[in-house]
Amino acid sequence: MGAKRAAVYGVMSLLVSLSLLGNSRAGELSLDLTARYILEIVKAFRTAYVLNVVERVRDAGVVSAEEWSQDVHRIPLPAQFVKGAASELENYEIGLIGLAPLNKENYPKTPAEVEALTKLLNNRDQKIVSVLDGDQFKSISADLALVQSYADRHNQHSKATVRTFNRYDVMGGLIVRLKRDARPEGMPLMSEPPASPDRNSAPQTTPPPWVPGSPLSPDPQSLKKKRG
Repeated sequence: MGAKRAAVYGVMSLLVSLSLLGNSRAGELSLDLTARYILEIVKAFRTAYVLNVVERVRDAGVVSAEEWSQDVHRIPLPAQFVKGAASELENYEIGLIGLAPLNKENYPKTPAEVEALTKLLNNRDQKIVSVLDGDQFKSISADLALVQSYADRHNQHSKATVRTFNRYDVMGGLIVRLKRDARPEGMPLMSEPPASPDRNSAPQTTPPPWVPGSPLSPDPQSLKKKRG
């Protein structure tokens, strides 16, 4: 009788464990989907701001600059535009991170963020990297230099530690941090920023495949034929 009871308890424990695992996995998938939606929306607004505002008003003598609030002929930098919008949010955190940022506040906060960002830097075909990091779920998408002027502004800045960025280079990442129901893993904070990646290789001349209009993107007509 004792053996049967032990077997029953064992099966029940296994079912409970599988149930908790399934719920945890479902929660992670939900967070991942939410994070991806947020990133897509923020990137869309950022891209529209760069191409339809910053680039268009420049010919009229209006430029984006750090000290934009002190001059009516200046507007926020794209990074400031994103951070300004993010400051209005309470339920999750949106920011920009990089291995060679101009602002020290934009260094990755944890080793997990460094690893995720490094994956994006080393693989231009990868669009988003998601990680579980302590009590947060984080998704990071590649932040490209959509126009050469954006790369030039960084390269010419007095605080720049890397001055070789070109158009379509991955300059950093757009990150969203979401709280999750999990015990913090106690990952230590970075004490020093990591070394910047080697940028002596030939500059990229085309956007990654996932950028709209990229010559590397699949032909929509061929996709229709495959679906048909």
